Amino acid sequence: MKGKVSDIADMYNAMYDYFGHRRWWPADTPFEICVGALLTQNTSWKNVEKAIANMKKKKVLSLNGLLSIKVAVLRELIKPSGFYAQKAERLKIFCSFVYDNFKSLENMARVDTDTLRKNLLDVKGIGPETADSMLLYAFGRPVFVVDAYTRRLFSRHGFFDEKTDYDIIRMFFESKLPATAGLYGDYHAQIVETGKMFCRKKALCGECFLNRKKYFKNDSWIA
Repeated sequence: MKGKVSDIADMYNAMYDYFGHRRWWPADTPFEICVGALLTQNTSWKNVEKAIANMKKKKVLSLNGLLSIKVAVLRELIKPSGFYAQKAERLKIFCSFVYDNFKSLENMARVDTDTLRKNLLDVKGIGPETADSMLLYAFGRPVFVVDAYTRRLFSRHGFFDEKTDYDIIRMFFESKLPATAGLYGDYHAQIVETGKMFCRKKALCGECFLNRKKYFKNDSWIA
């Protein structure tokens, strides 16, 4: 892998300077974050917000609420998020996992990070990105979230191949950054915003602020 600690810091500082603090993940409770992490798979956040709003309106956005609601009703509530039959099943499975093993999300939060990550990855429908999103944003653990935007942005800047293994990329960031959940969360949010605005599948490099020399100590960063 390419890139030095200073390079990683420069990237974050440049994004922070351009966007400001992102204040992400938007949610009222840790449980809502977990639900959002499951719903956001293969869809936009705007669609997730609609689904969450539907659940709040019906007053079922809680562990007991989602355990009690009929699957058919849940499907209709989360329909805006897409793949609603699959996601309704996975929400039910996640809630059963929490209740059967911990009784509450508060009890679940007492488990150490490594054990909790392994437990989450054993749950059907939860992969590394979803598990790490829950750990970072719902439980405040310093675990770096890797998504498609991360792969695209940093591979284009020469840090690693876009198809590099998830955990290798995660450990790359964690080895070069202070182990702080607040920093990891904002860094990930900065990457997402940069990816949405500039580092798209069809890149807008000519418009991107990351191509401005003032941000970087190493000229090889400039496309």
